[in-house]
Amino acid sequence: MRTLAAGLQDHLDSGATTLCWCWRITRNDAVAFGFTDHDRDLAFDGTTFEAASGFTGSEISGAVGLNVDTLDVDGALKSDRLNEADLAAGLFDNALIEIYRVNWADPAMRVLMRYGNLGEVSRGAHHFRCEVRGLAHELQQPKGRMIQYGCDADLGDARCGVNVNQAVYAANGGVASLGASPRRFMASGLGAYATNWFTRGLLTWDSGANDGTTSEVKLHAKARAGPSSCGRGRPKPSRPATFRVTAGCDKQFATCRAKFANTANFRGFPHVSGNDFMLRVASRSDRNDGGRVR
Repeated sequence: MRTLAAGLQDHLDSGATTLCWCWRITRNDAVAFGFTDHDRDLAFDGTTFEAASGFTGSEISGAVGLNVDTLDVDGALKSDRLNEADLAAGLFDNALIEIYRVNWADPAMRVLMRYGNLGEVSRGAHHFRCEVRGLAHELQQPKGRMIQYGCDADLGDARCGVNVNQAVYAANGGVASLGASPRRFMASGLGAYATNWFTRGLLTWDSGANDGTTSEVKLHAKARAGPSSCGRGRPKPSRPATFRVTAGCDKQFATCRAKFANTANFRGFPHVSGNDFMLRVASRSDRNDGGRVR
């Protein structure tokens, strides 16, 4: 149950209201954007809420218990601050969103209706739709460590301990040419590294249209003209541009041993019996000379 400020409650009780919706989106880099369905800009809490931005919201579905409250926000990509390229680059992934009901005649009269994170985003050339998830969705995320075969550390972090800045694990390169796919390009400067050395690694652009953004390398393969790297859908490479890329890790024990010589810091459980062991049945190779199952 929400307790409204006295002024807002009196305004609602009057029967003639001047209300609008305001959305504030705060990205993980702390950059905030405000939008409203009112016909002029509004400002409060240090944020300007841009009018005529094409935002509309669906009805909010709520439930008692730990079910996740959701709603959909539809928008036309009409704002100079919100565009298809930023959405494709993942800048708004899991961004914090606050939804206010505001008296546009006096923005001090407002109430926070929903608080959550952006979920799945679908987009087109001029339109997008994003899912807003309530705070309960955090309770559905894995917390702490899991008993699994693969390593749960990130390559190069304190738990891993590998120095990814060594020349053997990092390289500087440039975009030599763009491929047929909008995510594939031919890279220069990586000729000394074997195929798949940078697959699943991180590629950070330090010049060009994507300067400062980071993406995961989906595939690194050597070709006659040089290695070909493909980012995982974001962002689209440009030319000319330069980047720094670090080696990739598939989180497997064999890779940790052979590629990084780092078995002492492997954070998985490769020798724990799993479901495959539980489902094993006796076979001829499991018998000893006496014919009994081992």
